[in-house]
Amino acid sequence: VQLQASGGGLVQPGGSLRLSCVATGYTFSRYGMGWFRQAPGKERSFVAAQSFSGVPARYADSVKDRFTITRDNTKNTVYLQMNNLVPEDTGVYYCAQGSYSYVATDASQYAYWGQGTQVTVSS
Repeated sequence: VQLQASGGGLVQPGGSLRLSCVATGYTFSRYGMGWFRQAPGKERSFVAAQSFSGVPARYADSVKDRFTITRDNTKNTVYLQMNNLVPEDTGVYYCAQGSYSYVATDASQYAYWGQGTQVTVSS
C-alpha cells in the first residue's frame, strides 16, 4: 500500500489550496479515508474524513465550513479542498487509509499513512 500526497505549498491568509492523495496497492473504494495534520511543536490531529462511499464526512471544528474532503474512486484519489486558510492551518498534512469502510476520526483507526505534504499559510 502506498499513499502519495501532493498539493501543499505557501499561501497567503485567505487563500486556497487543494491537496491530493493517490492510493495504490489495495482496493481503494472499500475503505474510509482521512486527512490529519501536524503543526510545528504539536501532535498530529484530525482534520477530515469520509467513508468508503464519500458519505458521511466528518470535520474538525476548526476547519468546518472551510475545508471539504472528497474522493474519486475511479482515480483512487482523495482530495482536501482548503479555503479561507489561516496561519493556524500551517503544518504537514497526511492522508491515511482507514482500517474499515466507515468514517473515522481517531488516528488509531487508520492502517496506512502517506508521507505528508507541507502547507504554510503566511503573509
